[in-house]
Amino acid sequence: MSLSDSDKYEQYEKQFDPMQLDRQARRKRKPKTKHIAKKLAMDVINDVADLEDLEGGFKTTYTPGLFEEGWLLQSIQSFYEEKLITDVLGRVKGGKEANVYRCLAHPSTGETLIAAKVYRPRMFRNLRNDAMYREGRDILTGEGKSLDKTDDRTMRAIGKKTAYGQQVSHTSWLMHEYKTLTTLYNIGASVPQSFAAGENAILMTYFGDETMGAPTLQEIDLSRKEAKSSFDSVIANVELLLEHDMIHGDLSAYNLLYWDGEIILIDFPQVSITHLNSNARMILERDITRVCEYFAPRGVKCDPSDITHGLWQKYMGKAGYYREVDLSRTWANDDEDHNFVDEE
Repeated sequence: MSLSDSDKYEQYEKQFDPMQLDRQARRKRKPKTKHIAKKLAMDVINDVADLEDLEGGFKTTYTPGLFEEGWLLQSIQSFYEEKLITDVLGRVKGGKEANVYRCLAHPSTGETLIAAKVYRPRMFRNLRNDAMYREGRDILTGEGKSLDKTDDRTMRAIGKKTAYGQQVSHTSWLMHEYKTLTTLYNIGASVPQSFAAGENAILMTYFGDETMGAPTLQEIDLSRKEAKSSFDSVIANVELLLEHDMIHGDLSAYNLLYWDGEIILIDFPQVSITHLNSNARMILERDITRVCEYFAPRGVKCDPSDITHGLWQKYMGKAGYYREVDLSRTWANDDEDHNFVDEE
C-alpha cells in the first residue's frame, strides 16, 4: 500500500468516525445534520469499495443493505472472477467483526452451497483488544507471508495505530484465520474447510441448508445426551489445537455450530500460539470456562480449572516451557491495548 493510500484511509477515518459524528450531532440542533452524516457515510463507503472498478455482470439474489453493498461486493468480487461462487443467496450471520453469507458455489469447488465470511470495514471494527492475542504471532500480508520486521514505516504505523497500521492489522487477522482453518482442517479438527481468501473475506464450507445456516450452541438447547457428546467433542478439539501449539482465544457457545449432531468450531482470528504467548494459560482457561458455562447447566460435569490444569500439564509441561500465569491480573486496569472484555 502506498503512502497516498495511507493518507486516504486516515482521511476516511477522520470523516467517518462514528464517535466524532455523534459529537457533532449533539452540538447542532438543526435536523439537516443527520442528513449530512448519512450522505457522508455513503460517500466514504463508495470510495473505499471503489464500486466503479467492479466489473459488470455480478448480480446477486441477495439484496444488501445501504451500508453493506459496497464492501460486500468489493470483498467477494475476486471469488466470482475466480469461478468459486456464482451468486450470493442470503446473509446467514451478522456480527461486529464480520458477516457470513450463503453463496451458490461454482461447480469447480465440488460444493453446492458455500459460505463467505466478509470482515466488516476496518473503520467499523474494534481492534483495541487484539494485542494480547497477537503476542508471538507474525504479521501476515495479504499473500499470507510474514511481514518483514525491518519495514520500519509499517511497524511504526501498526504501533501508533494509524489508519494504515490498522488496515495492516486487519489483513493480518484475516490471514491468520485463513491459515489456521487450513491447518486445522488438514489435521482433522472439526472446522470448516477454507477454499480461498481475499483482501477482506474468506470462502469456506457452509453448514446448513437452503433456508438457514447451522445454529450456534447459544441458539439451541441440547438434551443431556447431546450435551455430553458435544462437550466431549469440543474438549477433544481444544486438545487437538493444544497439541499443535494453538488456542482458539474466543471459544464459547457463540462460536460453536451444531449441525446434524456434530459440533463445528468457527471464528479463529484470535488464535494464540501457546509457547510464544505469555498469556496462553489464561486464554486457555477463559475458553474452557466459557464452554463449561454452557454445558454445566445441561448436566455435564466439568470443572474449568481441573480441565485447564490437566491439559496444560500434558502439553505445555512436558514441552519444557511450562509457565504459570497470574490469573488474578485484571486486564481492564491496563492500557486499552490489553483490555480483556467480553464482547458477546
